[in-house]
Amino acid sequence: MPQIARRILRHIPGQPTSDGAGVQLRRSIGGSPALRLDPFLMLDEFSSSNPDDYVAGFPPHPHRGFETVTYMLDGRMQHRDHLGNTGDLGPGGVQWMTAGRGVIHSEMPQQREGRMRGFQLWINLPAAEKMQPASYRDIAPDAVPETALDGGVRVRGIAGAVTIGDRALRGAVNAEHERSTDPLYLDLILDPGAAAELPIASGHNAFVYLYEGGAEIDGDAVPLQGATVLTDGDVLTVKAGDDGARLLAIAGKPIGEAVVQYGPFVMNTREEIEQALDDFRRDALTA
Repeated sequence: MPQIARRILRHIPGQPTSDGAGVQLRRSIGGSPALRLDPFLMLDEFSSSNPDDYVAGFPPHPHRGFETVTYMLDGRMQHRDHLGNTGDLGPGGVQWMTAGRGVIHSEMPQQREGRMRGFQLWINLPAAEKMQPASYRDIAPDAVPETALDGGVRVRGIAGAVTIGDRALRGAVNAEHERSTDPLYLDLILDPGAAAELPIASGHNAFVYLYEGGAEIDGDAVPLQGATVLTDGDVLTVKAGDDGARLLAIAGKPIGEAVVQYGPFVMNTREEIEQALDDFRRDALTA
């Protein structure tokens, strides 16, 4: 059966905004409710060498109903939560937090100068899983699988399983813990002119985020620093430009449920949001 190529459907530019205690970032997915891509709620890119843009960090704050994935490229960030977890996120490392019923955590820079660069992705949870106990994984850089392919392509596997040519790659997450959204999260590093062909499950929503260099998909240029949403299909081919390319490739199984969000809480109904707020006010969010 012939493969169906994924092509560019639309582009969601990363818009400058701030969060936490004033951290400057670019938000693409999730910049408004209309810009979500089921099951993905939000994607933020933070990148600055100015300490004023990041040093205040993200002091203690609550979450309920979804998962966060933080992928660091440069700099150091420390996670602390009400469960007693502490994680030191450095270059190439990943933190995967399932807020579930509720978590209160902080994410604070461990530097006062130099570049801080990385991404945070929010992944929704289906209604049946939103009230599960909170959990946290701190994944060291050397625990993120990486494979080098012929032709000048390297792939880092943050989540999901994929076979590229004759190489099987299982990401750091999902190798042990399967998820109903079946997320695929890859970091692709392409030499100048190199091309990567990736299988992506048909029916899953998918996008790429080009953050260095230049690339094209089916002859169309991929814009820099934004989420480029793809058409349905079962294979994605990305070709780097003259300066090479580095981009995220992210896909997941849609949940298909109503989404009601109020800041750090994501549920299915307004009543559930009101309950989350009430639980937070009564210090019962994490009970």
